[in-house]
Amino acid sequence: MAHMRVTVRLFAILRDRAGARFIDVELPQRATVADALEILGQRSELSDALTRIPVRMAVNREYADADSELHPGDELALIPPISGGCGDIDARISRNSLSLQDVSRLVERPGAGAIVTFQGTTREVERLDYEAYTEMAEKRIHQILTECLERHGLQAIAAQHRVGSVPLGEASVIVAASSAHRDEAFAGAREAIDRIKAEAPIWKREVHDGNSQWVEGVLP
Repeated sequence: MAHMRVTVRLFAILRDRAGARFIDVELPQRATVADALEILGQRSELSDALTRIPVRMAVNREYADADSELHPGDELALIPPISGGCGDIDARISRNSLSLQDVSRLVERPGAGAIVTFQGTTREVERLDYEAYTEMAEKRIHQILTECLERHGLQAIAAQHRVGSVPLGEASVIVAASSAHRDEAFAGAREAIDRIKAEAPIWKREVHDGNSQWVEGVLP
């Protein structure tokens, strides 16, 4: 079977355990993220750490799903839990298509009796082009979600916003909130999307029939 070589970056506790910032790994052609994680888990310098520490895989600097296919020369990174983050809050800016089901799963909890989701989609125009001050937008959205979680007694909350071109009918932003009861979940999701639209440094341009224009907004 043909193989390919990829580079895996290690950070924080994983780097310390492995004693290296990078390792090279050979994978079968058409291997997926799940395959890579299984093979990495068998390596002596990582096996113990990966049985104890939850990780996510990034591929070419984007978070990747388990079934994402890998290619020769890809840069992989094992992402351990992020300092200062909270497992009940997930805020992301992405150039990839958004999935309502995936975002909803992020807030599933054993004690959640209600999960409320909001999905904003492109309508009436050919596409929307989104631009973001990514680092600041993610930080601001995380802060908004933290405040919503605390104010409404949520169990978990997540928000993902897409940047780049978003065609007609596709999602540009998704918010999901879970709580023991529906009133809190509705209130938390509503506040989160309203504040993301008002406070996160994200801009959109409407494109239709060969014409384009930036949508007017307000200063945060």
